[in-house]
Amino acid sequence: MNKRTIGIDNPVARAVLFVLLGLSVPTFGQQPLKLLIGTYTNTGKSEGIYVCDFDSETGTATITDSAAADNPSFLTVNPNTKFVYAVNENGDGLGAVSAFAFDRKTGRLSFLNRELTQGDHPCHVVTDPAGQYLIVSNYSGGSVSVFPLLSDGRIGSIKQLIRHTGNGPDKSRQEAPHVHSAFFTPDGRTVYVQDLGTDKVHCYAFRSDVGDGPLVPRSPAAVLSSPGGGPRHLAQSENGQFIYLVQEMTAKVMVYAVHNEIPEAIQEVDMNDEGFSGSNGAADIKRSPDGRFLYASNRGDANAVTIYRINPDDGTLVRIGSQEVLGKGPRNIALSPDGRFLLVANQYTDEVVVFARNVETGLLNDTGHRIAVGAPVCLVFTGN
Repeated sequence: MNKRTIGIDNPVARAVLFVLLGLSVPTFGQQPLKLLIGTYTNTGKSEGIYVCDFDSETGTATITDSAAADNPSFLTVNPNTKFVYAVNENGDGLGAVSAFAFDRKTGRLSFLNRELTQGDHPCHVVTDPAGQYLIVSNYSGGSVSVFPLLSDGRIGSIKQLIRHTGNGPDKSRQEAPHVHSAFFTPDGRTVYVQDLGTDKVHCYAFRSDVGDGPLVPRSPAAVLSSPGGGPRHLAQSENGQFIYLVQEMTAKVMVYAVHNEIPEAIQEVDMNDEGFSGSNGAADIKRSPDGRFLYASNRGDANAVTIYRINPDDGTLVRIGSQEVLGKGPRNIALSPDGRFLLVANQYTDEVVVFARNVETGLLNDTGHRIAVGAPVCLVFTGN
């Protein structure tokens, strides 16, 4: 499906087209969504964070504003949508996290403040569901930094710094801990921290009332992925009963069932086609809003998004296909809130590719729409 077809102007014809393709019929006339794009600025191709108006009827996007920032490779939005937080993925003691005020109506970002994370190359950031704390994952530092958030959106002084220990079997990539991400469970009671360097998913209880810091190790304190797998990001079922972990180095997805707040591995599935022998670099994983499908991106020689169907009874996966990303270096992927579009940030070809998603089959089609931006990494929808 090309740009000209999906962008037809007749509303009735467009509705018929979406029905024939198995897509949800859009609600015409609604306001554009806001889409935030985080980038690497050390390439000289971008200046920081970009704000786009995304048309959820057509899948087109227009960059409306930008904010200067140093390597804002990952972003998160405060639950009240008034503030945006970005890592500054730097080394040599300069790893930091920055706060911006965000005007949803105009899409304008205004810098508030920045705090050092006390760990090199921070690569992921998330707020707790109440918007009181910020949790940053330091890749080279092998650590987790926790900051309180002030009422005006600024980041307070660091409250807690947890340094992981250990290593993994791959001596070139797993010589030390490499913390890659942290995700809250849907109920906000637990934080899963993925450590690529040690093949562990650390499990922390989140206690905002604890004086020394809100992250408290659970028992067991961690669960294992596959040896040499390299845990990177995860997705969860809506009720938190199932966890889907993407492993960067082996490009395999590990499925965990959660019983009494303890994850137990029940399945591991490949991302690549049978016979694939190229290099891997699995990056991101997202569940569709309807809970029926799962999508995972792989860089290296694959440059594809793998598509899985989720068994609603036991949470297991069936691989149903893959989609070439029409570029190189797919990092973050993002589904529009209504699930009709999937966006891929192709870091090495300097654009975001927009795919239409068939809500019945889960498969993807190229819309022909692109967002030209240098070294895109992170994609975040903020709502209307």
